[in-house]
Amino acid sequence: MSDLADRRGVETEVYQPAEDSMLLADVAVDELAADARVLEVGTGSGVVAERVQDAGVEVVASDLNPHACQQARERGVPVVRADLVAPFRDAAFDAVVFNPPYLPEDPVAERGDWMEVALTGGETGREVVEAFLDDVVRVLASDGCVLLLVSTLTGVDEVVEYAADRGFSAVALRDESFPFETLTVLKLVR
Repeated sequence: MSDLADRRGVETEVYQPAEDSMLLADVAVDELAADARVLEVGTGSGVVAERVQDAGVEVVASDLNPHACQQARERGVPVVRADLVAPFRDAAFDAVVFNPPYLPEDPVAERGDWMEVALTGGETGREVVEAFLDDVVRVLASDGCVLLLVSTLTGVDEVVEYAADRGFSAVALRDESFPFETLTVLKLVR
């Protein structure tokens, strides 16, 4: 059992739905138009993509983790093994939904552990988010949007500022507070 799995009391190679997944899924279902073409990046178990798909929205999911891709497929979600948005064509999606790994990196963690990859976003917790924001505009239709889950552990203001530097304006759609963090779903538009 990996160190992270041991600390969580579970042995898994795929991030399973938690409060952050449910918050993002609820917002996505409320926010996305039925005729939207949607990409969910970092799908994990596929629960967010499944909920969006069940609401009648055309969705494709992606994840770097092959075990996550398999779980999403088992939910009936079309999925591609991919690093962020790399393999997708320009202007392919009306919306991109992402619950990124956002915890600051534990310097002693093994990066070979799929759960560590699913949860940690680099030294500040923003490195994966920033890499995503650097390229996501390429796959968005001109009037497309991003639904991005962020945590106070990562720095919501810092993410909004980084997104603004890439031409996005941000609005917080929903917040949910917990004893250790507040989660916010941002809607980013150009």
